[in-house]
Amino acid sequence: MTTASTTDSAITARAVAFVAAHKPEAERLGASLSEHTSDPDAFSRALAAGFAQLADPEYLEGEHRVAPGLGPTYGVRWPLSAAVDRGFRQATRGERPSGYLELADRLFAERELELRWFAFGLLERLLPADPERAWQLLRRAAREAADWITVDSLAHPYGRGIILEGYRWAELEQLVYSSSEWERRLVGSTVATLPFIDRTRGREQQVAVHGLGLIGDLIGDAEPNVQKALAWALRSLVLVDPDAVLAFVERETARAAQTDDGHRAWVLRDVLDKLPPARTAEIKASLRPIRRRAGAPSTSETRSAMPV
Repeated sequence: MTTASTTDSAITARAVAFVAAHKPEAERLGASLSEHTSDPDAFSRALAAGFAQLADPEYLEGEHRVAPGLGPTYGVRWPLSAAVDRGFRQATRGERPSGYLELADRLFAERELELRWFAFGLLERLLPADPERAWQLLRRAAREAADWITVDSLAHPYGRGIILEGYRWAELEQLVYSSSEWERRLVGSTVATLPFIDRTRGREQQVAVHGLGLIGDLIGDAEPNVQKALAWALRSLVLVDPDAVLAFVERETARAAQTDDGHRAWVLRDVLDKLPPARTAEIKASLRPIRRRAGAPSTSETRSAMPV
């Protein structure tokens, strides 16, 4: 075993042990929050204090290394955040989420991002009961997002809202024109997440139709954060309609080859391992010489309509 793999194994073992040791505490924290649902200030204080106790300094360092520009965080590992959420859901099962809007709004005022991410789960539970006001806060969260972890966390409630009310696709259609790379990334992240939010409704044909249309609008975007989300979305849509994804990739490959479009080629190249090898050999050959060039302008369909 190499030194690098030995080190990786030790880091993984430590992470597993840390989560196992703190998971009961995290679930108790979530359950205890049910006592404060009528008092947003008390709820926020209790959650903040609990997250501070669950923080892992090693994870905090790594979190900011993989997400440059990430705002203040406690450094709570995702399985522990999920355990807090699970404890809260179990303790409040059957209760009306009428006060969750005020709780989420209060959590949005805190500095540490784990509190905001927890609020996304509150808003997702609120969507069936109060969709318009929940969407107001979700839109606000999208406008304020400034890192990929926040965006990809926000994609889940966005996707839930689309599944509940199909006309919410219009929300994503507006974001393709945003001047914010993070709002544009949210388009790809939401499409990528939909097939896993609901394995029936999230894999209906309309998901592929709308999703490929949005990817078609954004492919060629110059921002790597957007490109990664678009590639993720294409890989997810293979689960919904592999033939439509293959046709999309073939069409966009021809365009990338004709224009030497490195931004477009990078996204397409990343999805090929999810498609039938017998159908992708020619695509790979076409994309092989095309390289992404730093500083090259966006070539997406929406670039000319984006605000300056």
